[in-house]
Amino acid sequence: MKKFKLFNILINLFLTPFSWMWTFIYRVRRFFYKYGAFEQKKYLVPIVSVGNLTFGGTGKTPFTVWISNYLGSKNKKIVVLTRGYRGKLEKTHGIIRSGRRMGVNPVEFGDEALLLSRRLKNASIVVGRNRAANLEYYFDSEKPDVVVLDDGYQHLKLMRNLNIVLFDATMPMERYKVAPMGYMREGFQSLKDAHVAVIGRVDQVSPEKVQELEKIIRHYGPKELPLVHFSYGPTSVYDFQYRPKLTPESLQGTKAIAVSGIASPESFYQLLKNLGVEIKSQLTFPDHYHYRQSDIDQILKTAKEQGAIVITTEKDMVKLRRLTNNEIFHYLEIDIKITKGEIALKQKLEKILEMT
Repeated sequence: MKKFKLFNILINLFLTPFSWMWTFIYRVRRFFYKYGAFEQKKYLVPIVSVGNLTFGGTGKTPFTVWISNYLGSKNKKIVVLTRGYRGKLEKTHGIIRSGRRMGVNPVEFGDEALLLSRRLKNASIVVGRNRAANLEYYFDSEKPDVVVLDDGYQHLKLMRNLNIVLFDATMPMERYKVAPMGYMREGFQSLKDAHVAVIGRVDQVSPEKVQELEKIIRHYGPKELPLVHFSYGPTSVYDFQYRPKLTPESLQGTKAIAVSGIASPESFYQLLKNLGVEIKSQLTFPDHYHYRQSDIDQILKTAKEQGAIVITTEKDMVKLRRLTNNEIFHYLEIDIKITKGEIALKQKLEKILEMT
């Protein structure tokens, strides 16, 4: 035990200077953008950024769906700028218009873009790493009323009118350190640029854990920074053809193989357990994983051996369905349920809509 503690101390001593350097670079970068040393592109339409301080897994995609659908319900045309992570178009650009299901390949666009195109109404999803350049390229053809910048907290090339930063309540507090010592892209000091802070999965941790995270956010954020809480709520269980098959309540006692390739798989597994699913096996793949036929074969073999159905996430299904049409595959659709701060959040959104 003493040797293990000594090893941790030495590792921390080694990594600390790199963490300080990383923090310094990001703070200088923000400083240069804020005071005009680096150019920020500004548009006449409002831009809402949804991002985080950590490396993925905070629920940005379902929250982006909620934000975009709320803005769309006000009869506004939405353009979502997303990176298309691990898609072939990530280094260039591409566009999907909402409601389109045919001829769109997750290998090209990435899984998140396809999910967004299915769930949004009156929206265009623009894919590509250089979101500032992509918005300029598609702006005239799409004529958006509002732009939603997915994973945009560090994408400072675009001036934004509403800066929303997300946190995952289930992430251990000791991981809230700047890389390489922890899981943060940049330090809590950058919260001074936030307009709304959102804590997700609050139902999966103790109230004390949420309060501890809130205390840190309030310490570093602006004085009147609104705090929003959300949890995940299952809506239905669909098959590979996006047809509703089961209600969440009917999953009680169902034997299932749980398959996920997302940043926070434990949250998905816990959600299934809360619904009473009897998970016979958990097959976990890397985030944004591109499945192969050998993976499908292994999943089917495991399901047959266990006499179980397969339940996966919506993000995974957009990729799995290209390799199989086996009716044993299902996915659990989820929406977020805002449990605190909804009025304050909507007031912020209504304010930016006054610009349109």
